[in-house]
Amino acid sequence: MTTFSIKTLGCKVNQFESETLEQAFVNQGYRPACGQEEADICVINTCTVTQKASMQSRQAIRQAIRANPEARILVTGCYAQTEPEAIQKIAGVHDIVGHSDKSRIPEILSLTEEPKSRRAERPIVANFRSSAPPNFHLQGRTRPYLKIQDGCNAFCAYCIVPFARGKSRSLPIESVLESISRLKADGIHEIVLTGIHLGHYGLDLEPGTCLNDLLIAVESAALMERIRISSIEPAEISNELIDRIAGSKIFCHHFHIPLQSGDNEVLKRMNRPYTREMFHHIVGRIHDRIPDAAIGADVLVGFPGENDAAFDQTVFLIEALPITYLHVFPFSPRKGTPAYSFANQIPHSVVKARCSTLRALSKAKKKCFYRSHIGKELEILVEGVRDNTTGHLKGMTSNYIPVMVEGKDHLRNTLIMVRIIRQQDEAAMFGVISNLHQISV
Repeated sequence: MTTFSIKTLGCKVNQFESETLEQAFVNQGYRPACGQEEADICVINTCTVTQKASMQSRQAIRQAIRANPEARILVTGCYAQTEPEAIQKIAGVHDIVGHSDKSRIPEILSLTEEPKSRRAERPIVANFRSSAPPNFHLQGRTRPYLKIQDGCNAFCAYCIVPFARGKSRSLPIESVLESISRLKADGIHEIVLTGIHLGHYGLDLEPGTCLNDLLIAVESAALMERIRISSIEPAEISNELIDRIAGSKIFCHHFHIPLQSGDNEVLKRMNRPYTREMFHHIVGRIHDRIPDAAIGADVLVGFPGENDAAFDQTVFLIEALPITYLHVFPFSPRKGTPAYSFANQIPHSVVKARCSTLRALSKAKKKCFYRSHIGKELEILVEGVRDNTTGHLKGMTSNYIPVMVEGKDHLRNTLIMVRIIRQQDEAAMFGVISNLHQISV
């Protein structure tokens, strides 16, 4: 039987697409390569959001070629879409497949036994290519992603993603509900709704709809115990959306909101459609309505022209808000974006120091948030694998706190109540099972 392997870099959307692609391979009669077994077909699903991501994509391609010298090598993803010429220079690559044909890779292979000539890919098609969610038992993810939106119309000054992913397009509400129903039938208790620009969900559909309408439909259908929502832009978090999540029994108390900068002038140059004051108000509103909510934020450090005063504004804003954790990224000039040629580029040493400052702040805030839950009873979804170090079962709360407990294997992929008893560090909490009669199986 022909074997395959898939290497994935980048975001949750890429991970979902790789899992869907794996399912498609299996459906076509291929078998995943096991362990160190050489694969007959290697797919590298690339990322290009930063220069480092592009470099890592090239490294992954070369590693796959070295580890599988007889394999057919296919490169797809955002780096393949935006810089196919760079990939063409790597000896050993057989096919370069863009986003429009990504889900068709097994079909492309079945149509020809010989590799096609390496090529730049055609533009991204405007439609949303719908496919069934990957099988839980195949992918092994307890909290699987479900992509409901793709593409972006925002064109922030630093971002290559609109060029890599195309215009915003959405999965119709009926298709979302059908996918959730399939996941539930496969034994899933929590899904993560994800997309490239989730707050624009539904605006491209006929008739038009929105993310809040989708959440109403999802809750009314009562198909899933937990729904987690991935990153949403600040300007797209309405009071109605916050109230919807606050009053729901299924939507997780977890928000991830891109901040990027806490300085208004930097935000304006980034082409971000909000101010520090707006961000402050939104986070405050979430905290007022949902006091236990985890609130994460993305911060982009070292944007051209970000002087010390501007960076201090970012630090002061984060310090003043009930932010739980940060994802910190150094600015990376991407050819084809306006910021690539902006003046006043920040020295690497300064960017590195600023990133360290914010990561230390994130660590402290996360530790404080976790500590505030000691003694509380919380519901966790137990993951399918144990912690490698302690052997404990691992679980996740609605508000994104990882918890480890002692328990038997039959508790895997179940919802149980635990009492938080201690904090190990900023990375995890320990709990004890408080009432087994509340297990959901």
